[in-house]
Amino acid sequence: MTSSFADLGVPSSLTDVLAARGITVPTPIQAATLPDSLAGRDVLGRGRTGSGKTFAFLLPVVARLLADPSASRRRGRLPRALILAPTRELAGQIASSLEPLAAQAGLAHVTIFGGVGQNPQVRALQAGVDVVVACPGRLEDLLGQGHADLSGIEVTVLDEADHMADLGFLPVVKRLLDRTPRRGQKMLFSATLDSGVDVIARRYLHDPVTHHADSAQSPVAAMDHHVLHIDAGQRLAVLTDLGSAPGRTVVFTRTKHGAKKLAKQLNGAGVPTVELHGNLAQNARTRNLDAFHSGQASTLVATDIAARGIHVDDVSLVVHADPPVEHKAYLHRSGRTARAGAGGTVVTLMTDEQVRDVRSLTRAAGIKPTTTRADAGHPILAELAPGERTLVPGGLTIQAPAQGGGRQGSGRAGGPKGQGSRRTGQGGSQQGRGSRRTQDGSSRRGGPGTGRGDRTQGGPRRGGQDQGSGRGGQGSGRTGQGQGQTRRRQGRQQTSGGSIVAFSTSSGSGRRR
Repeated sequence: MTSSFADLGVPSSLTDVLAARGITVPTPIQAATLPDSLAGRDVLGRGRTGSGKTFAFLLPVVARLLADPSASRRRGRLPRALILAPTRELAGQIASSLEPLAAQAGLAHVTIFGGVGQNPQVRALQAGVDVVVACPGRLEDLLGQGHADLSGIEVTVLDEADHMADLGFLPVVKRLLDRTPRRGQKMLFSATLDSGVDVIARRYLHDPVTHHADSAQSPVAAMDHHVLHIDAGQRLAVLTDLGSAPGRTVVFTRTKHGAKKLAKQLNGAGVPTVELHGNLAQNARTRNLDAFHSGQASTLVATDIAARGIHVDDVSLVVHADPPVEHKAYLHRSGRTARAGAGGTVVTLMTDEQVRDVRSLTRAAGIKPTTTRADAGHPILAELAPGERTLVPGGLTIQAPAQGGGRQGSGRAGGPKGQGSRRTGQGGSQQGRGSRRTQDGSSRRGGPGTGRGDRTQGGPRRGGQDQGSGRGGQGSGRTGQGQGQTRRRQGRQQTSGGSIVAFSTSSGSGRRR
């Protein structure tokens, strides 16, 4: 007999929030862990991505803080709960799931990660918050600057602990946990419990209750696994066929450069595509994910590091365009589909040179895929991704929103060079062949540049420019050699050819997580 959230001890005010979102039946990991976590026990939970881990720890966190509502009314209060996540995307998804629960409970929360300015995060901490959702690197930075204090933490959660280990974050995690009270409740959730995660569990969890909710209920069992044996020259054509079918598709590559290149190629072939990788500025990552969530983009090309942060329930197809090196990465990538008990299809593209590696990979992952020799137009493609194919000439173009005094222009997601926004120092215009900051936040370098601004010999920068983010084109400084007459209008630069190139005031710096 399946228990309800109320049967497990979740307060009625929180079950009402879940019910309003159509969540009424606990997943196996939730049913297993909630009785212990709500009772204040330390919990070690093993569950793969898509198993419902997020609410398995958010519900006891919020319920615990509800027990002392007066603490949430003190301005400048120290945070009482800490949730650590390995990536910006995952931290953002956790915060989104937390928002309705926190609103119901009257709790304030802040999300902390690198790649963006820290001032809003610092102001939130100074005003007082109850819950901190953070990536380890930026949080440690703020602690070192005296902006954060973890001495009031009552409950700590480590989500995707194995991925933190893979990214090398465990030393930082240990230092953060050392700053929290030893008596506080701790919960650790991970898809695997290998040596690095086990060290954290043994050192910081007190007499934990361990729950495994993977075996029979594993999302892997709900996936159809296929390997397409293709010629290397057929890769783009096969991906175009699969990506142009109805539904959402996530395509994984090994490298950031590979993700960017493939997204550009798919857009050029007519598949509305966005990319997600570590070279993107945070606003570009958010904008691309929003386009994928909303359906503007039907295909998302991502790297392994982004796999943990993509939470979309109706991804019907995952494609390993580049087979991963290890089986754990395969399982985490594949976990983008078959979420919340739904089915899904996983396709791995394999060339002649990759046969041995792919066989070893699938064997280590514990799956037996169906292997088909295929090329563009093969009937198997319609079986894997059924429905009428639709191509959009030019793919997807995202209009970037105006931000502050500078504006970040529109650019093609993964599109041709030069269609993104160009980034300059304050008051400066950047033309011609200097380095260009595109819509996706990555930089492309043009012709040779020698200067970091329009600095005269021994004098200040002209026009009050700061260093910005771009190096100049030909000659010294930002202006480079112009290509066409320009005129400025409301923070934009319009070329004689009619295209609009935006400029920004300065470049931020910070550790990206």
